Amino acid sequence: MTVPPPPASPRLVHIVDAVPELDGVERPTLVVALDGFLDAGNAGAVACRHLVAEGAPGGGVVVATFDVDQLHDYRARRPPMSFVRDHYEAYDAPRLVVRLLHDVGGTPYLLLHGPEPDIRWEAFCRAVKEVVDRFDVGLVVGMGAVPMAVPHTRAIAITHHANNPELLTGASPWRGELRIPSSAQALLEVRLGEWGHDALGFVAHVPHYLAQLDYPRASIALLEQVELAGRLTIDLSALRAVSEERDEEIARYLAANSEVSDVVAALEQQYDAFERAEESGSSLLAEETPLPTGEDLGRQFEQFLAGLEGPDGDDRTGGER
Repeated sequence: MTVPPPPASPRLVHIVDAVPELDGVERPTLVVALDGFLDAGNAGAVACRHLVAEGAPGGGVVVATFDVDQLHDYRARRPPMSFVRDHYEAYDAPRLVVRLLHDVGGTPYLLLHGPEPDIRWEAFCRAVKEVVDRFDVGLVVGMGAVPMAVPHTRAIAITHHANNPELLTGASPWRGELRIPSSAQALLEVRLGEWGHDALGFVAHVPHYLAQLDYPRASIALLEQVELAGRLTIDLSALRAVSEERDEEIARYLAANSEVSDVVAALEQQYDAFERAEESGSSLLAEETPLPTGEDLGRQFEQFLAGLEGPDGDDRTGGER
């Protein structure tokens, strides 16, 4: 008796058949930023919103769509919807898509953005490979951000990483091996390297007391790296204006709250001591400078975060979460 084959599983990604805008384009860049775990300060999400707004009228052409139903845990991350008087409406379904965009010089590139898959990471990586193969992508560039004990008054530090050492554009601030929680985006970089596709990425270090807010300065730092790696030119003027407004808002709050300002000053001392130790090759263990504890920072910045939110608890930068 012949056993019938198992039913084919639904396709995880649906790719459009024809994209005339990519005809004759050699090895386009694919930029990747997934919302969720690796996005402190919503740095990647804000960067994506900027790329979509600047990259093409109407947000560009969607050239690939992932079946979110196969990837999303709806009970862990419940999509918002509206209840209007006596009925439900306006369900915001999660979308994970690849868009075709153009930089200011008209160079086309692709952007993969949306919620990080909760499940089926390996299948997701294989689906992204289908996109890479279909459009003959030459380079995949990832964006991410993590909360760090760094002050907002210092330059945004960036961790560079790649599945090919020749792709690295900056030195790593880390020494030795770190065991960290994984992400779908990190696994994608590993798998693409195993399949012979170049991928690199950048992770911005966001002040941990600002990690719950939109922090556009980190988004700018990421996009500047994407420009260099992907050989793209992106107009950042609108994003810089938003970033300046956020910085001014933070400065006003600190000027009116000396206790919180003192905590930031102590964090600056810690950060600068670490930088000096790195430059001189000495150890921070010999330093006896009193530093704020995590509990101290947490208590002070509960007030800090509350002061930067609007009357309804919404972030006043006006961006979506």
